[in-house]
Amino acid sequence: MKKCHRCHHRLTIESAVGRREVCPFCGVDLHACLNCRFYELGVYNDCREPSAERVVHKDRANFCDYFRFRDEENVPMGTTSSDTRQRAEDLFKK
Repeated sequence: MKKCHRCHHRLTIESAVGRREVCPFCGVDLHACLNCRFYELGVYNDCREPSAERVVHKDRANFCDYFRFRDEENVPMGTTSSDTRQRAEDLFKK
């Protein structure tokens, strides 16, 4: 199941998401980094796809050929540095 990064409504998307497609609930661009399975805050360019070009505005539509819509059950949203720090502290806690 897919969901919008802004309003978190579940979306039934069967085919590839076009650059001009928007969320029917809030109107935000769907072909944006924040909805991509490769998006991860904190990695180089916030993208786990090493061949992807840099995208400055992660919440806006872009022309990235590597875009794959995030599947909410399989891939967690990007984490913040405080989340990462907390997980590291929990891991090495004595």
